[in-house]
Amino acid sequence: MPEEQLEFICEHCGKKVYRNDLIGSHQRNHCPYCLWSKHEDLNESGDRLSQCHGLMEPIGLAFKKGKINKYGSSKSGEILLIHRCTKCGKISLNHLAADDSEDEVMKVFQKSLLMNETERKELEKQGIRAAQLDDEKEISTQLFGKSV
Repeated sequence: MPEEQLEFICEHCGKKVYRNDLIGSHQRNHCPYCLWSKHEDLNESGDRLSQCHGLMEPIGLAFKKGKINKYGSSKSGEILLIHRCTKCGKISLNHLAADDSEDEVMKVFQKSLLMNETERKELEKQGIRAAQLDDEKEISTQLFGKSV
């Protein structure tokens, strides 16, 4: 069994986050325990060019834009975390990782539901549709393999 390698200590919850090559992502960009991140990327995932370094709060969930099927309907894509930097306000989307806490993901889904209309419209200007109540079945299916 390979030795675990410490990747970072979460600046929000203080837990140690270890490198895990089985998480389904090449870049670990958030804590799997609290889902908070750090503003390190400037232009694209993994570039680590940001000078901000503020903490990024998970404020909601969204879906990666799904492909259009042969009947002209869009399929739901994978679940994404919506992060907002607590220092500069930048919004970013991050893929869930296989080891992310499902309970925390569901808590972030609740934040999506509590988002006010102004916040939703600001996200929509950036092409982001925050998850809504009618997305609960899809989120549960993706996380747990069935709706809860």
